[in-house]
Amino acid sequence: MPKQTKNNLADETSPYLLQHADNPVNWYAWNETALNKAIEEDKPILLSIGYSACHWCHVMAHESFEDNETAKLMNEHFINIKVDREERPDIDKIYQTAQQMLTQKTGGWPLTMFLTPEDHIPFFGGTYFPIESKYGLPGFKVILTRIADFYQQERDSIRQQNGSFLMSLQNVNQQVAPDKTAELGPLPLETATQQLHQSFDLQFGGFGSAPKFPHPSNLEHLLRQHLQTDCIQNQAINMVELTLGKMALGGLYDQLGGGFYRYSVDREWIIPHFEKMLYDNGLLLTLYSQAWQITKNPLYHQVATGTADWVIDEMQSPEGGYYSSMDADSEGVEGKFYAWTKDEISSLLNTEEFEAFAKYYGLDQGPNFEGKWHLRVMQESADEETLAIIEQAKAKLLQQRSTRIRPACDDKILTSWNALMIKGMATAAFTFDNERYLASAEKALEFIHQNLYTDGKLLATYREGKAHLNAYLDDYAFLIDALLAFLQCRWDQKWLGMAIRLADELLDSFEDKEHGGFFFTSHDHEKLIQRSKSFMDDSLPSGNGVTASALGKLGHLLGDSRYLQASESTLRAAWSSIERYPSAHNALLHALEENISPAKRIVILGETATTTEWLEKYRQTHNPFNNLMLLPTNVSELPGILSEYKTEKSPVAYICEGYSCQEPIFDLDLIVKNLNNPL
Repeated sequence: MPKQTKNNLADETSPYLLQHADNPVNWYAWNETALNKAIEEDKPILLSIGYSACHWCHVMAHESFEDNETAKLMNEHFINIKVDREERPDIDKIYQTAQQMLTQKTGGWPLTMFLTPEDHIPFFGGTYFPIESKYGLPGFKVILTRIADFYQQERDSIRQQNGSFLMSLQNVNQQVAPDKTAELGPLPLETATQQLHQSFDLQFGGFGSAPKFPHPSNLEHLLRQHLQTDCIQNQAINMVELTLGKMALGGLYDQLGGGFYRYSVDREWIIPHFEKMLYDNGLLLTLYSQAWQITKNPLYHQVATGTADWVIDEMQSPEGGYYSSMDADSEGVEGKFYAWTKDEISSLLNTEEFEAFAKYYGLDQGPNFEGKWHLRVMQESADEETLAIIEQAKAKLLQQRSTRIRPACDDKILTSWNALMIKGMATAAFTFDNERYLASAEKALEFIHQNLYTDGKLLATYREGKAHLNAYLDDYAFLIDALLAFLQCRWDQKWLGMAIRLADELLDSFEDKEHGGFFFTSHDHEKLIQRSKSFMDDSLPSGNGVTASALGKLGHLLGDSRYLQASESTLRAAWSSIERYPSAHNALLHALEENISPAKRIVILGETATTTEWLEKYRQTHNPFNNLMLLPTNVSELPGILSEYKTEKSPVAYICEGYSCQEPIFDLDLIVKNLNNPL
């Protein structure tokens, strides 16, 4: 039998696309060649969207895309396009929305859509299809045959359906002028908290039932409300603390190696879906660090440092950027890398270690994962001696686990996800005064600066020396936010300058000048069937929300009205959406909170040696949502109102809120007192 030659994906950078380069399917990436070929051959497009760590993507690939009979049907009747949703979130956002409109069901991955060749409008779709009919789903080969026949025989009805569909899709994203008269008041902040409480699991934490996701944006909103309001502060912080504790002690957190898995398949956080995503861990690293600043709970310190150490050790490339994800599967079995038998554990530990370990992690109870044990803490309190023994045991198991066949790593480097982890590292570095974490964040920033940033513009993805694809709103917004977080730890004029240039590029290339807010794609981006402008959070915070917040911070820091006006215009553009369902807009609620009551800005001016004690004093009583800037006395040519901070006596602190500042503070003991005083 002749050896299968590689298809058109062989030269792509995405590990997900490269996984399919040996398929008998004649795959193409989304490009002009493939789209033109569909028109020339008058074949519908079979669009398959997934990502490297996606378990059911692997299942469908093994069942269907590696099957010669299925591939023959696909190649004969369709132009087959494979998309990595992590590299092309613009395409994924459109066709996820389309799938929900066509099927009235939630989307997911793998996403399987059939498009007409001339306009790329979907006329049929779904997610995973088994190769033969089962799970109540039609077999994929049956689907292929029916769709091919339907396309040939029902052109008029498809054309009519497409016209109606396109109109409905445009209505989903209909733009209305922002209401300049609307009062941007605090009611959505309070309503969101109440909505989150209604969906909150009072027994196990988190929101809703199984499957249960961490939802860090929800929890950050509750942390903010705890600090801002009196009447619901206990309710808000109790929800946060129950959830963070249950996640940290449960199976969602890797008890041996650190880092969080994607989500829990059960209500109690026992068994996760085992993929580890960079963005989840970046958001959770920030959240646990912020929560520690408020509560000083040692568990949060342990989990934050365990997560940061895992990322540095396993997810940071030698070049400096962070990899995208770790697969759920190893050796074709989900969770195999992480699960243990009791015999394996007992053979590695001495009697004292095994007894302590078994009680702590519940090995004296029945197995919880396919006849094996996935570790979760079952004994929440133990004395120091016992905990030391358990740490010895964990080290032995971790060493043994490192000899197993590891899950695959998606080693592409995404600008937006890197920015989320840079912010997480910088926040942890500041919180725990940890130079290793700050060095990791700076290394990643330098990588982006050198490889994904040219002439004030960003690229979206990098792998093996190749950076490409126009960056999206999230890339710019998240990176500005990360740069501001880094500057709280260490002054570097280069990073402030980069944040300003990125903000200017956002205004030039993404802003909707007519209706307010920001499009997901730039003005010069490839034309697709929809140009999305979303205000709601999904698995990531809303790009519009992070943009509004970051521009607000930068605008107050520099005294630049352009950024402040764009931030407020975004809130007004989103206002009707926020009012309808506040708790789906937590990133925008952050911006709203700072629009109503701007966070305090603290500028400490002085030489590094003399400001160290001041910084430590500030850190002890730090509100994680205040904004700090450290400025050396000898810095020159500062932008905006930063140039007005001068002193003949060093160090000095300036505390400002909105457009007002207190008198300069030269006495270290007065910092904390003045931070707690309203302006």
